[in-house]
Amino acid sequence: MKEIIEEEVVNEGGLNFVEQEIKDDLAAGKNGGRLSTRFPPEPNGYLHIGHAKAFIMDFGAAEKFGGTCNLRFDDTNPQKEDMEYVNAIKRDIHWLGYDWGDRLYYASDYFPQLYDLAVRMIKEGKAYVDEQTSEQIAAQKGTPTEPGTDSPYRNRPVEENLDLFRRMNEGEFEEGSMVLRAKIDMANSNMHFRDPIMYRIIKTPHWRTGTTWKVYPMYDFAHGQSDYFEGVTHSICTLEFVPHRPLYEYFVKELADESYCPRQIEFNRLNLTYTVMSKRKLLQLVKENLVNGWDDPRMPTLCGLRRRGYTPSAIKDFVNRIGYTRYEALNHIELLEHAVREDLNKTATRVSAVVNPVKLVLTNYPEGEEETIYMDNNPENLEEGKHAMPFTRELWIEREDFMENPPKKFFRLSPDKEVRLKGAYIIKCTGVKKNADGEIEEIYAEYDPETKSGMPGSDRKVKGTLHWVSVPHAKVAEVRDYDRLFAVENPSAEEGDFRELLNPDSLKIRENVMIEPWLADNAKAEDHFQFTRLGYYTVDPDSTPEKLVFNKTIGLKDTWAKEQKKASKA
Repeated sequence: MKEIIEEEVVNEGGLNFVEQEIKDDLAAGKNGGRLSTRFPPEPNGYLHIGHAKAFIMDFGAAEKFGGTCNLRFDDTNPQKEDMEYVNAIKRDIHWLGYDWGDRLYYASDYFPQLYDLAVRMIKEGKAYVDEQTSEQIAAQKGTPTEPGTDSPYRNRPVEENLDLFRRMNEGEFEEGSMVLRAKIDMANSNMHFRDPIMYRIIKTPHWRTGTTWKVYPMYDFAHGQSDYFEGVTHSICTLEFVPHRPLYEYFVKELADESYCPRQIEFNRLNLTYTVMSKRKLLQLVKENLVNGWDDPRMPTLCGLRRRGYTPSAIKDFVNRIGYTRYEALNHIELLEHAVREDLNKTATRVSAVVNPVKLVLTNYPEGEEETIYMDNNPENLEEGKHAMPFTRELWIEREDFMENPPKKFFRLSPDKEVRLKGAYIIKCTGVKKNADGEIEEIYAEYDPETKSGMPGSDRKVKGTLHWVSVPHAKVAEVRDYDRLFAVENPSAEEGDFRELLNPDSLKIRENVMIEPWLADNAKAEDHFQFTRLGYYTVDPDSTPEKLVFNKTIGLKDTWAKEQKKASKA
């Protein structure tokens, strides 16, 4: 099982190991002292927070050392790619605050050069056409401890290989009937060197090149060469590509010389508790309607996190905290939540919303009268000012804020007990009204007019403070309470069907939430708010002028910070 970590120590000067290696290369004058990175997503799905860790490094290192970063779509499999994904990827990168300028590329830009290189390698006896099935090729590759066996087609004459490869690209043969393989070493201890596949036949039209090509390069052949064609100096990728690095270097050296050669550096992936990062599994959740699309706020996709209310600065802060290492780790989702709370605490406007309302009647408050209470928009930054809330005889409060027979340490409202209404008066409960089923319909209380917050003589202390919304002015909203997508900490490590591990309570919808009128009049899609005493919420794009919809971003309770505080005292 992966080790669970929170933070990674960086080198002296604040550099992680990747940045340190880049700095050393620049100091040594490699590639003319030039830095060029790239982020190479496949356009076959939406980006998730793990991809964010990757491109934060790619773009961030370029910014830090005065280099450039390309965005290059690895569009070598038209069977799975779509323009929808291309647009979504661009949108997500921009949302996180990065831009590639005029350096937008596609692996398909290099199809002619890649094809010409393959032809050259065939002519030099370094590649051959294999007619075995995928199962046969896999079987004859051997095992990590046993050498593979040569393909019966390994020693085809060069001219026959050239002819077959040309005809493969002309569409003469069926998909799966032939591949082009590099002729390297079937006994190599690195399995990736045992005559890897360079090209396969795909007859699906490409979304950029149409029907021009019927053969498409494999990742290991296309990636390093695309880096070279673009002038990339540092190909930064994740640890699963460590065993691929020798093959990356083998193919690149078919083009590179001492004056310029890309270098691959690997770091650990971002693995997060209570979710999965497999693009295949995320696609499965979407296709099977187990979530409500790629931007479902329970998903670890960037568009999902954005819709939930996570901020770019919080995501970047989280990535900086966990750092970049050479060993895999499983990171606590609580640390991500902590970063989100820290950010929203500084920026989110405080408002009143009552999610489970019960009516409170102030029996000694004059009927038909109302007054204006001014609430701080953010006590963390008083320069953000205040907004007005109407105060009336009838108010909505949370049903959970009242108990007829409370336990000893219940500091909210109960018979004959006093509490303060936030920003307003101290009140004392005098009775309740119940329906035929015994459910409380109304709570009665008297207010003390001498205790209005901020006024002389208002400093009398009570232990409980309740939020509230005026009944005649309240607006109705919908709230979607989101919890973790999976019910187990590390679903990727569990045996069986991962879909059976989904949290059945990951979404609860509340239809009749009462919100204050200022919020109803001012909230816009993706705005962030703190619902007093409840948590942080974000306006969902599903909102209409008639009804706002809020997504619960995160609760107020910060378990990670609490654990860190406890550990510091130990």
